Amino acid sequence: MSRKIFRVTLIKPSHYDDDGYVIQWMRSSIPSNSLASVYGLIDDCAHRSVLGDDVEIVIDAFDETNTIIPIKKIIREMKKADGGFVGLVGVQSNQFPRAVDMARQFRRHDLPVIVGGFHTAGCLAMLPETPPEIVEAQEMGISIYAGETEGRMDDVLRDVWKGELKPLYNFMHDLPDMADAMVPYLPDHLVRKAAGAYTSFDSGRGCPFQCSFCTIINVQGRKSRYRTPDDIERIIRLNHEQGIKRFFITDDNFARNKNWEAILDRMIKLREVDKLKFKFIIQVDTLCHKMPNFIEKAARAGCNRCFIGLENIDPDALMGAKKRQNKIWEYREMLQAWKDAGVVTYAGYILGFPDDTPEKIHRNIEIIKNELPLDLVEFFFLTPLPGSEDHQKMAREGVWMDPDINKYDLNHRVSHHPIMSDQEWEKVYRDAWHQYYTPEHVETVLRRGAARGVGVKQLFHGMGAFYGSLFIEDVHPLECGFVRRKARRQRRYGLPIENPILFYPRRAYETAKSLYGWGSLYLKFKAIHDKVVNDPDKLAYTDLALSPVSDAEENDLSLIKVFEDVIPDTYGAPTKKIVQEEEDIPPAAAAE
Repeated sequence: MSRKIFRVTLIKPSHYDDDGYVIQWMRSSIPSNSLASVYGLIDDCAHRSVLGDDVEIVIDAFDETNTIIPIKKIIREMKKADGGFVGLVGVQSNQFPRAVDMARQFRRHDLPVIVGGFHTAGCLAMLPETPPEIVEAQEMGISIYAGETEGRMDDVLRDVWKGELKPLYNFMHDLPDMADAMVPYLPDHLVRKAAGAYTSFDSGRGCPFQCSFCTIINVQGRKSRYRTPDDIERIIRLNHEQGIKRFFITDDNFARNKNWEAILDRMIKLREVDKLKFKFIIQVDTLCHKMPNFIEKAARAGCNRCFIGLENIDPDALMGAKKRQNKIWEYREMLQAWKDAGVVTYAGYILGFPDDTPEKIHRNIEIIKNELPLDLVEFFFLTPLPGSEDHQKMAREGVWMDPDINKYDLNHRVSHHPIMSDQEWEKVYRDAWHQYYTPEHVETVLRRGAARGVGVKQLFHGMGAFYGSLFIEDVHPLECGFVRRKARRQRRYGLPIENPILFYPRRAYETAKSLYGWGSLYLKFKAIHDKVVNDPDKLAYTDLALSPVSDAEENDLSLIKVFEDVIPDTYGAPTKKIVQEEEDIPPAAAAE
């Protein structure tokens, strides 16, 4: 007898630009760990024949940031199967409208659809009532999944197979253990659609800190859960076998993974003893340099890029956002440690804290440029993301937030500022990018890299990509990729499908304009790169940001002097030495 087919179609949705077209590229920049995790879990179900020996589970996966989703083909294939469902995975708030628009088309053909991700999880975790966009989705017959799927995928597949798919799966109060959990995995043909053929995995989940703008702590919890070194080795070897050697470790804060040292030690062994070649990117907090051997081992293990949760340099802003762990007087020491290890540093910087003004923001960016050896900075609007404490508080108090959740991507203003007008806030956001990525500062960053052994070519490409994303493609660097695609018929629900006579000539012009912009920017920054590389004295370069200073000298820095009246009140200690003795982790988190 022939086996029955149970077909699962997994889609990681993108989101819409301001004209209602899906943001997608020939090559995207950020791999989707949610897609890899769910794929790995269902692939495991298929190997274990959880629906019976007579049922074959077939998986199709798509990342919409680099693929035009063949919706009609998917519907045909799903209708020919004996059962199955469409899963829209890892759906963030700004991606929810696009996810529902795709789900609407599948539901018209009575196909089961499940939507999960941070938006559904965050809303159900933090809001007293289900928000209208989720209610509307459920009214279409879309099943909502909130929580993690480890240990639960078998039951979901069986529910679909039996025709008993539930309207809601809510596991927000039952976070699974990660030890020996099924590893995330994607076939190489999917991975290679991301720039640099990066894939991803999470070595741990949860963060002990309490940042009010963060959704991670309310979706993944504040208790450290982590994979074993054996799991990490398995992930690396599994991908190495298919030629994938670059990883993005998606832990929101790898430094707070309690198993970090054992994991790094295993990765060092794989590189130095077993001679496997691989590199990875991690995300950490500003206190990681206080952990003995952390930076040194991360670099030996293959870390070549590090994203740091800097967020701001104003103590009042950091305290107001409950980011007590960030201590500005330690930023230079921390950044120099990463630079000495040859690792490129990225930092997110949030604009729009309550006391921010255009003048204060401009001053603070100049301080960063002159006194901190930071490589790349990406700016964000302070955004009340669904799932965060900020969003919960504003919703409870009835404060205006933009009802279009497609805009909740951190590079659109979705609320009002108490001091700045809407126009001032939007202008200062774009001005910040111009201010940091001047040709003069690009040269400074490249010279710092050359002097300390950080890859100048990598810095040159990174700074060009960050600046060009905003001013050539009009998207944030995290959403950018290589060569923009626009599918004429895949437009936001409710907007008209444009006439091809108008659409295609305009697309040709937009593409030519984009290519010209990238070419001009490349030549401009390449001239700076060549100037630095060809300088015979490049190794002797130094400046204030690279110079180690004593405590007394450091107190004369603008980074400290500007905020010296604030620091004692904010941290409850009058001197730097006393403040450094504070607990790194808030008491509430430590109690967990």
